[in-house]
Amino acid sequence: MSDNLPAKDSKPLFTKEEEEAMWDFLPPEILPNILLRLPTKSIVKFTCVCKTWRSLIRNPDFISAHLKLSNHNQPLLLFRFCSDWLHDAMFSMQRDTHEKEVYKLYCDNQDFNEHTRFDFPFRTQAQVLSGVVGTCNGLVCVKVDCFSRRIILWNPCVRMFVVLPEPNVTYQLYGGCCASAGFGFDSKTNDYKVVRVVSVLDWRINEWGVSPPKVEVYSLATGEWSIVTTALPCSVHPGAPMPFVNGALHWVALRRTNYEKYRNFITVLDLGDLVFSEIAPPILSDDEDDGDESHIYPFISAYGNSLALFQEGFRTPCVNVWLMKRYADASSWTKIVIFPHIGLMDQDINDIIDADHAKGYIQSHRTKGFRKSGEVVVQLDFDHRLVSQDLETQERKDLRISAYNYTFVGSYVKSLVLLDKHNRAATY
Repeated sequence: MSDNLPAKDSKPLFTKEEEEAMWDFLPPEILPNILLRLPTKSIVKFTCVCKTWRSLIRNPDFISAHLKLSNHNQPLLLFRFCSDWLHDAMFSMQRDTHEKEVYKLYCDNQDFNEHTRFDFPFRTQAQVLSGVVGTCNGLVCVKVDCFSRRIILWNPCVRMFVVLPEPNVTYQLYGGCCASAGFGFDSKTNDYKVVRVVSVLDWRINEWGVSPPKVEVYSLATGEWSIVTTALPCSVHPGAPMPFVNGALHWVALRRTNYEKYRNFITVLDLGDLVFSEIAPPILSDDEDDGDESHIYPFISAYGNSLALFQEGFRTPCVNVWLMKRYADASSWTKIVIFPHIGLMDQDINDIIDADHAKGYIQSHRTKGFRKSGEVVVQLDFDHRLVSQDLETQERKDLRISAYNYTFVGSYVKSLVLLDKHNRAATY
């Protein structure tokens, strides 16, 4: 029987030219339909097969079609793990550490198993990473410093990235300033945009929020920053998250109501027409505050196609979560209280609260983001575990993951975005 087996060094049945000719006889829609259903990693490799395949895969229409299919696949959550020690070392420009940031994808299902992890290429370029701005359509927007002055758009699936040019509003030009950044997609022009909102310190009176914040937008299509004219009478919480929902970025800001009092409100910036609007938040102050919310630092997050607002550790070990049941409808805010110490004995809870009082503050766990199911991912302060908690039933699931203060959690979809930007994006 062995004599009838083909030799190990037998030639392929068809030459490369003959194989390419066979594809020419197939209906033109067959090849893209086959490629679209392959794993993203395989599709990227197939750009090296021939010029025809490379041109097809890099076509913006193919990339958009692949993204639509990916959105129907198993939902994924992206985690960025950076220890507090490493974050402080990078912030102080200590580059002689061997500890690394880690990025992992987890399947957002019942098992919550690890899907894959990504190599992180930027530390080799002596960059000092400050954190993740956000994710959108497979792109991860990371800021290199706390002023959001240097920003990178990164697609780990295709191993490509774009380093954004220097923005117009910088610390060197304006002296004291603090910035927040947001990232999203303009479906009207098929363009990805990064927004910086910069509050400038008025040195004459040494006070923030006297002049309107400066807003600038980066367009991936043009590769340039542009200033957005605004007259927003507010100051922005430094480093406040800016979730992307329904084609717009959102952030919490403070408005002065009189000489000594401030109120929080939500600013909305539509990425299509770059027009500002507002959404009223729930009332966060109480009688003790006398209407002043300057000491209250809420933050918002995407909650499906709407918003959620978190008020953490304020005179209580609990967390107040406000869900906007109907987007842009302020009357639909619904309050839910998360109790961080479920599962502990009463004495354990009292010990934690007493210890916090002795330190001069009350700790509570920290919310990190939402799962596809609507459960919130929270970090328990007493042991740094990440858990998934149902907001209605308070049922909690241990995700078997330990986190840090700077851990990022966000939804993610594998995509080919940036493959058509090979003249502008770098490969690693």
